Amino acid sequence: MTGAVITADIVNSTKLSRAEYKKLEKGLSALLEPYLHEFFRGDSMQVFVKSPNDALRLLLQLRVAAIKISSQETIDIRASIGISSIKLPVKSLKTASGEAFVLSGRAFDKMAKEERLAIVCDEKNKAVNLGLKIIAQFIDFIFQKLTIKQAAVVSELMMRKTQIEAAKKLKKSQATVHKHTQAAGWPQIEMLLQDYENLIALIEP
Repeated sequence: MTGAVITADIVNSTKLSRAEYKKLEKGLSALLEPYLHEFFRGDSMQVFVKSPNDALRLLLQLRVAAIKISSQETIDIRASIGISSIKLPVKSLKTASGEAFVLSGRAFDKMAKEERLAIVCDEKNKAVNLGLKIIAQFIDFIFQKLTIKQAAVVSELMMRKTQIEAAKKLKKSQATVHKHTQAAGWPQIEMLLQDYENLIALIEP
């Protein structure tokens, strides 16, 4: 089957206080609970996502969870998504195999230090890979400019909440939430998520 694998680590995790790190770990674990995942070396993780359509949204949820955690340091998640075949059943990430695991790990290792996101599929899908690269670069550009307040709003919108619901949850006025929504580039993020799903549908197995 075709699936997605996320390989990631937390940027600047060592600069978090113990309380902040525990809060972040709890938030990430809650987001990852529906998926087979594993934390290793303290600040690194790998996630198996059965439906590739869900992988990018999940990763962006993880990123905003990290960005909004600390006002003292720039916290983020650096990650690669590999989309390809996976051998079933996947019972443990330590023993799992398939091209998606290889692609994800290889792409992560090739990422430049300043990069935060890479998305790749099989090399034979050249046009799709080019599109995924452009989407990753555009999203990275947006996310590396997110403020903590904007990330808090985007975090709620990523959960498919309305701006009204986000304002209520964050105890902010609707006008303030709308302002952060626009400044964060949320309309563009939504568009890119849809473009990602459209490209995934074109991948040849």
